[in-house]
Formats: sequence, C-alpha cells, structure tokens
Amino acid sequence: MTTIQETYKKKTIPALQEAFRLKNVMQVPKIKFVSVNVGVGRIKDDAQLKEIQRILSLVTGQRSSSRRTKRAIASFKTRIGMVVGYSVTLRGKRMYDFLNRLVHVVLPRMRDFHGISRRSFDGRGNLTIGIKEHIVFPELIGEDVKFIFGMEVTVVGNAKSREQGMALFESIGFPLAKEEETNNRKR
Repeated sequence: MTTIQETYKKKTIPALQEAFRLKNVMQVPKIKFVSVNVGVGRIKDDAQLKEIQRILSLVTGQRSSSRRTKRAIASFKTRIGMVVGYSVTLRGKRMYDFLNRLVHVVLPRMRDFHGISRRSFDGRGNLTIGIKEHIVFPELIGEDVKFIFGMEVTVVGNAKSREQGMALFESIGFPLAKEEETNNRKR
C-alpha cells in the first residue's frame, strides 16, 4: 500500500500539472494542514471532558487544545470561559500519517459509507468530513468506550478553485462519491 505522500509526489503532481496546464510544479495544489474538531455539546462533567481530550489525542497523535467561549449566551447556557470543544491542527508527518489512516482504514469502517459527497468541498477546494462515531478509529478498543461522540475533519489545501481541490483529493486516493450518487442522496 502506497502512502498518500508517495502518491502525491509520483502520480498527482504530473497529472494535475497536465490537467490544469500548470507551468511550474509549485503551482500544483497540495495539502497544507488537517484540522480535527470535536464539540462537547451539553457535556459539563470534567471526567467526560478529559476522556474526550484523551481520545482525540490518541486518535491524532497530538495533544488537543480546548476551545472556550468568548461571551456568555443565555439561550445556549454558556458562560465566559466554558469549554465548548477541542481542536487539533496536524501538519507534516503527523498529518500524512493521520490521512493514511483516515483514507485506508477509518472511512471504509464507517457505517453506510458510499464515498465522500462532492458537496463536502467548499469554494476553495477544502474538504470537510463529518464522522458520527469516534469508534471507527483503530486506536480505540471497544470495551473502553463509555460514550460515543462525533468529530469533524477538515483537510485544507492551497487549491485555487473547487475543481482543483476535488481533482487533488481524487488523484491522491480519497474515495469520492460519483456525481449521480451525490445528487440522488437525500439531503
């Protein structure tokens, strides 16, 4: 199995350079960083917050940082300084290791997975994937799971357009859904 980094260097760069008629190799879009976010929702128990932080650090291989509220909002029952989520930004080797696990192990293990929807791309070609259950990661043992939470993985690249971003991720090996499947799925 070839890694995403090897595939990018050997196959993606020449293919994208030819497809988009780019003169310089440095113009070819590439992945800059990966951001993994978890919202804690209504959880206020310190033990559960520590467990979410521990699991996120275990999955990403890097310590997560907490996201706190900047202002109090009564309808959301938040106070200034409350933890509302955790975030990890991956770059370099850890980023490629995480992406390899995500593409080759985690996405195929997801329930009812038929490919990443093409609507998951924004206008700049960045990809956002929602994972409903954190237990699809191979680092976690089923018996140790006390509760299930979701996470969001955003893969940020330097593509100039949505089409360049989709071509980048498709040539690297991300399992994208076909267009007709994306249009037929319920919204």
